[in-house]
Amino acid sequence: MEKSKVYFTKEITPDGLTKLYEALGVELIGKVGVKVSTGEAGSKGYLKADLIGPFVQKFHGTIIECNTAYPGERNTKEDHLKVAEDHGFTSFADVDIMDGDGEFKIPVHDGKHLQYDIIGENFKNYDSIINLAHGKGHAMGGFGANLKNQSIGIASRNGKAYIHSCGQTDDPDQCWSVSYEQKDFIESMAEAAKAVADYLKENQKPIVYITIANAISVDCDCDAHQGDPVMADIGILASLDPVANDQAFIDMLWNSTDPGHTKMMERVDRQEGRHITEYAEEIGLGSTDYELIEI
Repeated sequence: MEKSKVYFTKEITPDGLTKLYEALGVELIGKVGVKVSTGEAGSKGYLKADLIGPFVQKFHGTIIECNTAYPGERNTKEDHLKVAEDHGFTSFADVDIMDGDGEFKIPVHDGKHLQYDIIGENFKNYDSIINLAHGKGHAMGGFGANLKNQSIGIASRNGKAYIHSCGQTDDPDQCWSVSYEQKDFIESMAEAAKAVADYLKENQKPIVYITIANAISVDCDCDAHQGDPVMADIGILASLDPVANDQAFIDMLWNSTDPGHTKMMERVDRQEGRHITEYAEEIGLGSTDYELIEI
């Protein structure tokens, strides 16, 4: 079987983003949604306007997001839009909080934990998707990149509760008090990410996966008290396979000679984060076997 191709550049610039996208050889058609984390109020690692703005504008793209399940500054459409504006996203694109206008269910095929995924209503409005992730750590998932951006990120507020509780409740007020095994949560994220990929495929809507590995903190951009970066910037990764792209990011953390990479490895493994790529491969979302092509 042919290995998945992962393209890589150390050039973390708008040009670097464009070169990697062009290497993928996919034409994004129609209305393009760019899934980016807008970052919780108080966080600092979120992707900045001067880096991603020129790239998003090439597609006349819309920044797409959904509200958070946890209490904060992004759990209502109005508050979320204000944070998006404060963080510079509205300076270069329209911002669509997709579950601000409702939600809908999409099937999870052969899932162990989830029967379905609940995603933002307005996801239906986009013809093509750019999954534009920031590679960093995460307190609950170990790390966040394309798979997390596609599962938790595209799920509505209730959908996030359903994933976080491993299918036990879709109530954001209840999901934090149910008990679950950490590995089951990791697998639930993979199942939700595959549900989105299946939905796009069934509707013949292309998607590309890009991860920017800069400002690498052990904390996620969803953390209002996000810590400073623990290691130097790595670069940008792009693929048509989200599993390969996440695996390449993990491998770069593990193979790094930066002394701070041990903190990242500890964060990822404490939460069994590496299990997401092996389980995502098991359920047919993509491959952990890839060929790295430096641009």
